[in-house]
Amino acid sequence: MKALIQRVKRASVSVGGEEGESRELLSEIGPGLLILLGVMTDDTEADADWLAAKCVNMRIFNDDDGVMNRSVRDVDGDIIVVSQFTLAACVKKGNRPSYIKAARHELAIPLYEYFCAKVSELLGKRVGTGRFGADMLVSLENDGPVTIMADSRE
Repeated sequence: MKALIQRVKRASVSVGGEEGESRELLSEIGPGLLILLGVMTDDTEADADWLAAKCVNMRIFNDDDGVMNRSVRDVDGDIIVVSQFTLAACVKKGNRPSYIKAARHELAIPLYEYFCAKVSELLGKRVGTGRFGADMLVSLENDGPVTIMADSRE
């Protein structure tokens, strides 16, 4: 399981907006984390547990001395988790990425939902989400910028 973790000042995710339609806002947060989550074919709940704990406890927020020494939980920040199968991309051969390592819906959806529930439990509050499989518009103001890739297998 892979997560691209971004410390943000604000973030939102919406869907819709085709030819004159208004967009539906799914989630919006102030300071916190935007997590793009990729579920791989061999992932399990153990991967989700490890990665959820890592995301919630990672010390990437500044303390009073300006040192990254606080977690999102320590600063009472919010989190949005967006499914992102393209994190499974393999680009070794050719110019078209291969997504063979991305989990199919029957595994990916339950593990995405499990991960979101675990993060919510560890954070102690509701976690914002996108809509699995939808064409989403993700907006963010990256803070720092701080962007970290975490992989439960590495």
